[in-house]
Amino acid sequence: MEILLTSEGLISLLTLTTLEIVLGIDNIIFLAILVARLPKQQQPFARRVGLLLAMGTRILLLLTLSWIMGLKVELFRVLGHSVSGRDLILLLGGLFLIGKATFEIHDKLEGPEEADSWWPTAAACTWTRATSTSPWPFRSSSSR
Repeated sequence: MEILLTSEGLISLLTLTTLEIVLGIDNIIFLAILVARLPKQQQPFARRVGLLLAMGTRILLLLTLSWIMGLKVELFRVLGHSVSGRDLILLLGGLFLIGKATFEIHDKLEGPEEADSWWPTAAACTWTRATSTSPWPFRSSSSR
């Protein structure tokens, strides 16, 4: 509890709270758009189920994130630096974000590529759709 009362702890709590509020509003808007397509008698049920699933998913992802941050056991060493499971996950996530940003910038500047290579495009579209509908606290705004 003492760590929460430090300035760093309060800033972290404020940041996480702000992200959760913004993403919660995002979920509500997205659900409202989807639910509006249903018949009137099904809308309240769909809204409740959608909000419960979004909340449950967000809680599970936050628990998973706290578990990942606890992976501090050294797996191996590279050039005198220890590498843990947390380091690997953060490295792979960072590489994914760099690659995603590079593809997005390329598409904006050069336009979409021809249908020569359908697999990377299909995979990117699938991943973008999956991340834009999930309540992940660390998704990028360009994946909507």
